[in-house]
Amino acid sequence: MTEQTPAPKRLEGCQAIVLAGGSGTRLWPYSRSLYPKQLLALTGEQTLLQETVSRSLSIFDPQDLWVVTNEEHVFEVRSQLRTLDTGLDGQVLAEPMRRNTLPAIMLGMERALERDPDAVVAVFPSDHMIHKPEVWHDALERGVALAREGWFVTFGVTPGYPETGYGYIQRGASLGDEGFEVAAFVEKPDLETAKRYLADGEHYWNSGMFVFSIKAFMDAVAEFQPELDAWWQQRGERALVDGYAGLPDISVDYGIMEKVGQQAVVRADFGWDDLGSWEALHRLGDKDANGNVVRGDVLNLDCKDSLLLSRGGKLAAVEVEGLIVVQTRDATLICPADKVQRVKDVVGTLKSEGSSLVEAHVTVHRPWGSYTVLEEGPHYKIKRIEVLPGAKLSLQKHHHRSEHWVVISGTAQVRVDDDEMLLYENQSVDIPKTSMHRLANPGKVPVEIIEIQSGPYLEEDDIVRFDDEYGRIKASKDVS
Repeated sequence: MTEQTPAPKRLEGCQAIVLAGGSGTRLWPYSRSLYPKQLLALTGEQTLLQETVSRSLSIFDPQDLWVVTNEEHVFEVRSQLRTLDTGLDGQVLAEPMRRNTLPAIMLGMERALERDPDAVVAVFPSDHMIHKPEVWHDALERGVALAREGWFVTFGVTPGYPETGYGYIQRGASLGDEGFEVAAFVEKPDLETAKRYLADGEHYWNSGMFVFSIKAFMDAVAEFQPELDAWWQQRGERALVDGYAGLPDISVDYGIMEKVGQQAVVRADFGWDDLGSWEALHRLGDKDANGNVVRGDVLNLDCKDSLLLSRGGKLAAVEVEGLIVVQTRDATLICPADKVQRVKDVVGTLKSEGSSLVEAHVTVHRPWGSYTVLEEGPHYKIKRIEVLPGAKLSLQKHHHRSEHWVVISGTAQVRVDDDEMLLYENQSVDIPKTSMHRLANPGKVPVEIIEIQSGPYLEEDDIVRFDDEYGRIKASKDVS
């Protein structure tokens, strides 16, 4: 008989907060603000978020796991986590807007405190890879033990090369069992400094994972972040998300971890990578004989040491070397492999130009299904809309556009003002401007329709909602 690997031990008196609110800039054009990298399957069948939560569920019960995301992503996050454990639906918390990692952790802390005020809490980013989960389990146990002694614990990864895109931790005196006091947190270094850190053996990559007790953490917030503490103290009088827009945009690293007295680092070589750039995808991917990572509909003629990805149309590359080429249906990125840090400059420039390419793909996921923009021009837009079985869009109207719907497959339940009807394949209906309307799927298979919009203004904020099953009445920029 094959010997079974023993299941990891559950961590008693410990909870976890998974941060899943990233904005999606460094892996553009695959990653967009409405569909950031943690929601993408970049290395396997599961998305990075699903991999993180699956790993966490091996040592945390679902009711001890909290996932904090942005309001824009909450429905997709719940949908992805539902495939792992239906009990996770109520464990997803929504930020009304992004305010960096410290306020996000405090949202999770409120729920963790209600469950067990004496607990130790571990914080995990949702977009990191761990290749050695058994080593991660062992390191986490050590980190929890130190946190119970009052330490603020992070996890350091022995650098494998002189990376300038990561923060570093310099270790100090030994605490035993791969634990050390932190001598210094170091910002992202230049190349020569990173080479020195690689050689000296005293510096680790900062993995961005933390463990601390709830009490020690909240005491530190009171001491070092009085503005956040004042907001926290009012939570008995109003919901914690109230006033979120006025909070400082501050990370837990800068706001807490670098300021407290008892800082510890656990050396944890658990095969960590934050997939923070296209270079990482090339480095970790399966390469052909010429060092290329090729995925999608790609014609590769004598290319070398390149990443060639396509999710939209044929990508043909001839004798390119050391390039990152990433193609989607609406955007293409080409850059030298050693310049991938400049992708953030591309995103910044597009944002300053008001480009929609920063926010969404041509296919946008919604709680009721998805829509794909097939074509658009002055005064018209054509979409393919898919509505999941049993789902319905909001009851709504538009001030500036009319719509024409054609059912491609399935049975659509349609309301236009006071008229309700069932439409089948090849049947259509007109939605005049200002008419109250709704699309629903009463069947057991998805409904697909083609929607043709026409009018002087076709943006998604031209929606007035009257009823919505997903609580989006106040969210004026959510579509349909």
